[in-house]
Amino acid sequence: MNIASECRLRRAAERDYGGLLRLYRELMGDLPVLAGVEGAAMLRRILQHPGTSIAVAEAEGQVVSTATLHVLPNLTHGGRPYALIENVVTLRAFQGRGLGRAVMTFARDAAWAQDAYKIMLLTGSAAAARGFYERLGYSGDDKHAMTLRRSPARKPPPGNLPQ
Repeated sequence: MNIASECRLRRAAERDYGGLLRLYRELMGDLPVLAGVEGAAMLRRILQHPGTSIAVAEAEGQVVSTATLHVLPNLTHGGRPYALIENVVTLRAFQGRGLGRAVMTFARDAAWAQDAYKIMLLTGSAAAARGFYERLGYSGDDKHAMTLRRSPARKPPPGNLPQ
């Protein structure tokens, strides 16, 4: 069943805090997610941050998929910005219905509307996750991702894909 055509795509608002918290807890597994008053304040700060937006898909009356987009100013490429996508997740019960693709397309269109010259994202080594992003046109052929962490990397539960 493909419900992507029956979902509502939009930018997240403060009222989406509970739904986003549910998604992020599913994404992060055992790693902490900022909650409570501090979490609500951080969401407000994120939503007010210039160039940052959170795409959400609503289905069956709830927020079920999300992707965070950061569009950043830049001096290269004629001053065109570049974009980063992070925190892509779809609730397990809604995976396989095109909702992850829908929020990713929404985020991509927002980046292109701001004249970004490229969109970057990092994904784990799971073949299914890589395949999801490759089907959307992303490739890892031209760069090698590197990270420097101050907190542990998450270990997603099996089957938790952004689909």
